[in-house]
Amino acid sequence: MHAVNADEWRQRGDMRRVGGRELFCVDTGGDKPVLLILHGYPTSSHDYWRALPILVEHYRVIVHDHLGFGFSDKPRDYSYSLVDQADHAIALWRDLGVTEADLLGHDYGSSVATELLARRNFGTEPIKLRSLTLCNGSMHIELANLRIMQRLLKAPLVGSVVARLASPRLFHRNMRKLFADPSFLDDEELDVMWTQLMDGGGRAVLPAVTRYIDERYKFWHRWIGALRGTDLPIHIVWARQDPVAVEKMAHVLHDEIANSDLQLLDGVGHFPMIEASERWCAAVLDALMN
Repeated sequence: MHAVNADEWRQRGDMRRVGGRELFCVDTGGDKPVLLILHGYPTSSHDYWRALPILVEHYRVIVHDHLGFGFSDKPRDYSYSLVDQADHAIALWRDLGVTEADLLGHDYGSSVATELLARRNFGTEPIKLRSLTLCNGSMHIELANLRIMQRLLKAPLVGSVVARLASPRLFHRNMRKLFADPSFLDDEELDVMWTQLMDGGGRAVLPAVTRYIDERYKFWHRWIGALRGTDLPIHIVWARQDPVAVEKMAHVLHDEIANSDLQLLDGVGHFPMIEASERWCAAVLDALMN
């Protein structure tokens, strides 16, 4: 399969103005049921270029770059709160005419998703959700094995210095550590990720973006409470060799969410939609359609 480069991916989507900001969005269109995807850190919607051809056989898929990520705006005057990211996602989906959908969140996106779930539980559901799929996200932040780079970037005194020192070579090395097979991605695809990370002044906002980790502690009771108390079907699709969002987290979630199901993917790291796209899609579709 031909790898989709940054320019090709940009051409597959468009920019949508939401709340005075520009969000990059890929919308496959059509009249099929809607699947909304919230991508992870520090990458972008591009993570799903392998998965989209499989998913679109069954769904109208909508995936956008969060503010501060990919080709979306990277403003300096923005909180980069996960709560605000939820607001922008809702506004985007409404602009696209979405009224009902299945929702999938990976990594960073799983916390945005659980914020939406908390609002649903409080009776303020902006879009009717049919289900929520969680994929390798560190909602149980106390169990996460955070990378040294994440800890340094979010630190108020040193984060900006670390961001200035970031380089393609360092990025390549750190990203490869997140895969079960470190050789899976070639330099070309890692360069695409780096290009999108740096696009539009990304280096300057990287420390602020990385501080989402602190919100996982701050809103722990809100988000874990939302999962424990929901009546929405919750699907857990988890890569077992994730060095950050470790397998134990998936089992804890499954045990504490009464109406959840769990599928584990062997031999796959933190980005299963990249490293094992066919198996990951099969697991997601099995969860959603059965």
